Amino acid sequence: MNAIGNASPSPSARFGEAYARLRALEGRGGGGEAELAALPYLTEGPLARQWGVRARTFDAFVARVVVPLELSLGRPLRVLDLGAGNGWLSARMTRRGHAAVALDLRTDSVDGLGAARPFARSLPRMFPRVAASFEAIPLGRRLFDVALFDASLHYARDLAATLAEAAAVVAPGGRLAILDSPFYRRACEGEAMVDEKRRTTRERYRDLADALLSVPAVEFLTADLLAAAAGPLGLVFRRHRVAYPLWYEARPLVALLKRGRAPSRFDLWEAAVP
Repeated sequence: MNAIGNASPSPSARFGEAYARLRALEGRGGGGEAELAALPYLTEGPLARQWGVRARTFDAFVARVVVPLELSLGRPLRVLDLGAGNGWLSARMTRRGHAAVALDLRTDSVDGLGAARPFARSLPRMFPRVAASFEAIPLGRRLFDVALFDASLHYARDLAATLAEAAAVVAPGGRLAILDSPFYRRACEGEAMVDEKRRTTRERYRDLADALLSVPAVEFLTADLLAAAAGPLGLVFRRHRVAYPLWYEARPLVALLKRGRAPSRFDLWEAAVP
């Protein structure tokens, strides 16, 4: 489990390659090791504004989920980082003294699991990296204290099945957490986002569009959709509203004034595993 595994051949492979190319075009990983080590507290570069939002969610995750578990269990936590990307959150948990495992289908060195290699030079121990889908987690049942979806749950193909798989690897009384996935008040608002995303992807990334759009995903969540998927599993998610930067909080008003589509919110969602 300490080495990067080999993802089994699947229709997702083409998507993963195209997505890595897209992320490189966006400037992901362009800041090298210094940028990687700073995440999520990135203050310079073209992606700093975006990371300023994600840093707020991470801080809420630590305060609302990690610290209470630290206090109640009185030992290092076992943390499963689902959709871990370059592993920055797993690295943060490792520095905090916990045992983290980073899982992602992508192993590329742009911002997939391969990009996490530099952490081995700065951490007291390198966290394991597992190349797998979070819809088929190849790890022990009831093993972790917390499993989190780090800007990744909206990539799930089947929301209920994905939550069931994650809950199965968390010990009773442990936590599932959702960070930085787009939530909308109504499904129609999310569907409008998906339509716009598909249109702009075909316009801007013509050579990548077919691959990027080939893998079906839920793309967004609502409180109702989450409850419907989680309820049969005995999971009750609650939202921890995060105080984001002013420009982020003002987006609904801006959209209203410009008669644009309603924006999503991230926030932090948490459920106890029965």
